Amino acid sequence: MKKSIFLLLTIVSGLFCITATAQTKADPWIIKATGFNAADYYGVTVANGMIGIVSSPDPFMVKDVVLAGAYDLYGRGRVSNFIRSFNLLNAYLEIDGNRMDAKNISNFKQELNMRKASFTTSFDYGNKATVSYTYYSLRQLPFSVLMDITITPKANISINAASVMEAPDALKDVQNYYNEISRSVHTETGKQETSFGLLTSSAKSPTGKLQLVASNTFLFNESVGNEPKVVHEMWHNNMHLMKFSKKLKANEAYNFSIVGSSITSAHHDDPLNEAERMTIFAKLEGRDRLVQFHLKAWDELWKSDISIEGDDQAQQDVHSMLYHLYSFVREGTALSPSPMGLSGLGYNGHVFWDTELWMYPAILVLHPEIAKSLVEYRFQRLEAARRNAFSHGYKGAMFPWESAATGVEETPVWALSGPFEHHITACVGIAAWNYYCVTQDKEWLLQKGWPILKETAAFWASRVERNGPGKYEINNVVAADEWAENINNDAFTNAAAKSVLKYATEAAKVLNLSADPDWLQVAANIPILKFDDGVTKEHASYHGEGIKQADVNLLAYPLKEITDPVQIKNDLTYYASRIPNQGTPAMTQAIFTLLYARLGDGEKAYHWFKEAYEPNLNPPFRVIAETKGGTNPYFATGAGGIVQSLLMGFGGLDITSNGIVQVKSSLPKQWKSLTITGVGTQKKTFVIH
Repeated sequence: MKKSIFLLLTIVSGLFCITATAQTKADPWIIKATGFNAADYYGVTVANGMIGIVSSPDPFMVKDVVLAGAYDLYGRGRVSNFIRSFNLLNAYLEIDGNRMDAKNISNFKQELNMRKASFTTSFDYGNKATVSYTYYSLRQLPFSVLMDITITPKANISINAASVMEAPDALKDVQNYYNEISRSVHTETGKQETSFGLLTSSAKSPTGKLQLVASNTFLFNESVGNEPKVVHEMWHNNMHLMKFSKKLKANEAYNFSIVGSSITSAHHDDPLNEAERMTIFAKLEGRDRLVQFHLKAWDELWKSDISIEGDDQAQQDVHSMLYHLYSFVREGTALSPSPMGLSGLGYNGHVFWDTELWMYPAILVLHPEIAKSLVEYRFQRLEAARRNAFSHGYKGAMFPWESAATGVEETPVWALSGPFEHHITACVGIAAWNYYCVTQDKEWLLQKGWPILKETAAFWASRVERNGPGKYEINNVVAADEWAENINNDAFTNAAAKSVLKYATEAAKVLNLSADPDWLQVAANIPILKFDDGVTKEHASYHGEGIKQADVNLLAYPLKEITDPVQIKNDLTYYASRIPNQGTPAMTQAIFTLLYARLGDGEKAYHWFKEAYEPNLNPPFRVIAETKGGTNPYFATGAGGIVQSLLMGFGGLDITSNGIVQVKSSLPKQWKSLTITGVGTQKKTFVIH
């Protein structure tokens, strides 16, 4: 039945031109879409770790602009939410007085170039012109974006082009500005005075907590004094625009660009002036330099890559996963990605264990300098975690299940995961230790890692209920398998707590500090339950029910609590039969992939690799949803788990206290080789045949 359903999904997807077809070889770097149905269109994101732009099926439109770190209290659950920012790349184009829209154009094509982190749309307007535009979320400038537009006339035409700035409905107290910036330019004929327009909008977030600002301007290629005249129009309080007109000759391509910046008071004390300053900076850098530095930055990112020989579609899909992970994070911040990254407002933009357990390890192995930002996010919210532990009657630091700007608990009140899904605190401690393991940075460990490890270990030492030897129990939790609520002695929670207690002790030894001797005493007495036949039991009251996601199997990886291959295989066999067809996030099958690869069964690993994401794909760009048949892409958590299955499963990489090593693994027969480049701080290469 599963195969029949999957075949149907594949056929349906083909109608909307997902690139994986028997007739077309998948390009490793470019995902193309043509002839898609706008009613079944799931946008793809161009992002730079700070600002995300989500594509639209309508010409010259983008669906969403999302800024990392900008939250306000509104909407779902009386908790902080991501806020839609000003749409600073919406535009329109008129040819001979007729505006382009989905109804009067043909040959509409879109493509994502993952190598260049660019998104291109092209179409024809009758026998008048061919139009294409490409936009970038500039990697070198965290708050800036660029859209490059080319019009190739097939006949003599006149154009009207506009950049339209519109405020999302949730924003209030919108203020619109248009300024002419004068400057002197030295030319061959002497100094000339010129000017350019800045289109700027400012607004308050729903509660008034934040100020959001966006600003943009045109970039023209004409010489000074010959640029088109730009006119400003105010339409209503929430929308204004700037536009220009020009006559074009047949077959003479015309190019111009829109460059802009978006920032909030969460990022800068003076966002209104800073947005305009950054736009002016980008304007005077010029289009060529902006694109040049953007591409150079992505060249550096792609020095850490995964190459699959012998499976073109898998290669494209893995590049898409890496591309999204890289797009949703950046070096030098204290920000951490939500399950949907910067692809929209999913999960309110909150930070869960999805980061530490699923996305972070892949980023850490390939780009430890970026992974540092994710740990810094937790370090800067350590005091809030201490207060959270205090209010629950525990010692140390208790990290919230859902975290946003301040580090307080942001889970909606009605969700039991907020007060009871405590394993997040272990995940944060493990992430801190793993950063040290990969970088061997003792100074960082002393200043940042040790405080996190010490406080998370103290939490678990106070959290256990000491009921005798071997019975230091952790009761009344929500399991990693979230369908198991208010249960006792969850396998993953208990094993993760043991790991943190051991890692904190090891960190103290590395730093020549005194560890609390109680930590190892507690770790030695936390139980891991078993069925009578030896299979690891998920929790005390578990009797074989279906599971939402991996729990027990995480004890083999990443926790290494279970190392016996026979035990790992028995647990895999048992829990793989408890995964339902629907409702299971992609990470579960990714863990099965990883473990089977390490056990030497490349074929079973390949089965679960495909099962992890292919049923979750949405048209037309193969974007991953959280679950099979789901409609909430892009699920960066799943991408992180699947990339781990390649790095640590098929690739055999392993994070140890002495750095990254390689253990035995196996490839499926469909793959000739797997090459992993740019690993760790030394940027090593690993090849598996």
